[in-house]
Amino acid sequence: MKTKLNVTGRPNGSATDTRSGTAKPARRSNAERSANQRTRILIVEDDPAMVGGLRDNFEYEGYEVISAGDGVAGLESALADDPDLVVLDVMMPRMSGLDVCKQLKAKRPSVPIIMLTARGQEIDKVVGLELGADDYVTKPFSVRELMARVKAVLRRVSPQAQAPEVYRFSDVEVNIRSHEVRRAGKPVEFSAKEFALLAYFISHPAETLSRDRLLDAVWGYENYPNTRTVDTHIVHLRQKLEPNPEEPRFILTVHGSGYKFVG
Repeated sequence: MKTKLNVTGRPNGSATDTRSGTAKPARRSNAERSANQRTRILIVEDDPAMVGGLRDNFEYEGYEVISAGDGVAGLESALADDPDLVVLDVMMPRMSGLDVCKQLKAKRPSVPIIMLTARGQEIDKVVGLELGADDYVTKPFSVRELMARVKAVLRRVSPQAQAPEVYRFSDVEVNIRSHEVRRAGKPVEFSAKEFALLAYFISHPAETLSRDRLLDAVWGYENYPNTRTVDTHIVHLRQKLEPNPEEPRFILTVHGSGYKFVG
């Protein structure tokens, strides 16, 4: 994963609050959420420089970003704009982040929340977790740390959790629960990482996935190899799944961006 800046500031331009000056994002159906839609992050933070820096980094990683500058607007956006995850500062004007968390979890318990707390606010961390926050990050923090926590939370609530136990494409059958793959009825041997990579592709159909995103999702933040690792595993998947690995039909290369699964 490439980190563009420390979260103390924004390198380019100025922050824009998407709730004023641009069209509101349309609410998405469950089908849309699991198809081609980008992951939508809501940032509830009253510091424009902080919002700008986070926006740049989230958008660089391929996320859609919306923002709100106070607690009331943040709660309204969380309920109306259908975010996949909320990054929520505790100290907010009009309504505290803790109150936003409490009301949002009461109405939309499935929406994951990462709280931002100032150093020394231990009580806020405890209360936030008791109110249903999924994680917290203490300011000042690095963008790399926040990104890792966001991706970890999103993995826990990813569509793979709702994916069918058995997934079929062409003559391939993938059993997500038992970690078994069959092609034309015959078992195909997969390493643990190969299967995890295939399962991640299956849970993100038709979505262009960068090498950095695949590395973080499959290999994990703490065991971060280089991007050539992804390419090598893609070669192995194609050899085992594609009718002609030299002309892949299911795991496609999106030049300059990454890979896309269209099985």
